[in-house]
Amino acid sequence: MCPASHINDLLKEPVLDLDVEVRGWVHRTRSSGKIVFDVLRDATGIIQVTIKKGNLPDMEFESAQMSHIESSVIVRGRMFKDDRAPGGYEIRASSFTLVGTSAPYPITEYQSEELLLDNRHLWIRSREQTAIMKVKASLMKGARDWLNSNEFYEVTPPIFTQNACEGGVTLFKLKYFDDQAFLSQSAQMYLEALIFSLEKVYAITPSFRAEKSRTTRHLTEFWHLELEEAWTDSKLNMEIQENLVSAMVAKAVEERSEELKLLGRDVADLKEIVPPFKRVTYAQMIDRLKQKEFEIEWGADLGAAEERAVTEDEKVPTFVTNFPRECKAFYMKEDPDDPKTVKCADLLAPEGYGEIIGGSERETDLAKLLERLEANNIPTEAYQWYLDLRKFGSVPHSGFGLGVERVVRWVCKLEHIRDAVPFPRTVARVYP
Repeated sequence: MCPASHINDLLKEPVLDLDVEVRGWVHRTRSSGKIVFDVLRDATGIIQVTIKKGNLPDMEFESAQMSHIESSVIVRGRMFKDDRAPGGYEIRASSFTLVGTSAPYPITEYQSEELLLDNRHLWIRSREQTAIMKVKASLMKGARDWLNSNEFYEVTPPIFTQNACEGGVTLFKLKYFDDQAFLSQSAQMYLEALIFSLEKVYAITPSFRAEKSRTTRHLTEFWHLELEEAWTDSKLNMEIQENLVSAMVAKAVEERSEELKLLGRDVADLKEIVPPFKRVTYAQMIDRLKQKEFEIEWGADLGAAEERAVTEDEKVPTFVTNFPRECKAFYMKEDPDDPKTVKCADLLAPEGYGEIIGGSERETDLAKLLERLEANNIPTEAYQWYLDLRKFGSVPHSGFGLGVERVVRWVCKLEHIRDAVPFPRTVARVYP
């Protein structure tokens, strides 16, 4: 097969004096008798192709007439400047090969959300979905680049587990041969075990939460970037988070400005995402919410409505620190300066998008861990290995979990988190 050019490469550096070849799929098509106008797409962009009868063999022109939306094709011809065409150029075909025909495409311009979700395997070909996936890839590249340059080791924790890191109510249970296991909610505990040899570790894994939450920010299966570091307190933990998130956003801006603009995101807003981020305590947040006439008292957790109310006018993320002990997991360290709270922080995205990271300093006192487990009626049997970590050379350490799709939703300015993942899994959907 002859070498072909990517469409965006041709648009950036037009070749006007030689034949070019592109291959891709028919994005749009129309015909006026002796001329077929196709807009072709590949992984990089779109370009207009004009196929005129007489400029190529009749059989190839007939193939062009039969090339419905999503047919795969190879086109050879010359590029010409045309301000009316997408990207300002078109290819006038001298050769047209229909590689794969397409049945009438089930997705037209105006379709219900349910139909688009039923046809997700086809809808991911859309320019919007393609742009989101590219932005997501750049965000993850930015994360890995920052983590690797700061000497974190990427590790591979298990997905099958017998521990309920985030509480037993939202676990997916399954039969594991003659035993019972769960799909992982979080890799945190395994990452904690790994800091005693590697000190600075992270993992990017799927996590599963059986939450019956029908909101714009919940998935039952999502991608989780989690990190643990030895010798780190809550303050340094927040600095790691803000530097990581800033690096992720900067990489997306650097590599995907056109895609972000297509999605309606003003790139100038993202350029403001630089450390330090704002910091407020839970107590201050409760006061703010009361001023906004929310009926909320100390001890209540913050939901989507509360987070939106206090961040919708913000331009940069905000840390909310020192939640009440009762709101948070048993492994979070009690704050000695305010024992009714723990040394934790939720990072809330601006513009009302809400929580994107949850993190804390971890409790290292074995007696306090056992006390918290008992207070929460959590059997200790499955946690004996985790408790061992406090018996054999424990050190101060902290970590966090970043919801990848939540970051994508905010950066891409998406209405619903299901569009931040190619095949969303929600309470109501596990197909296709």
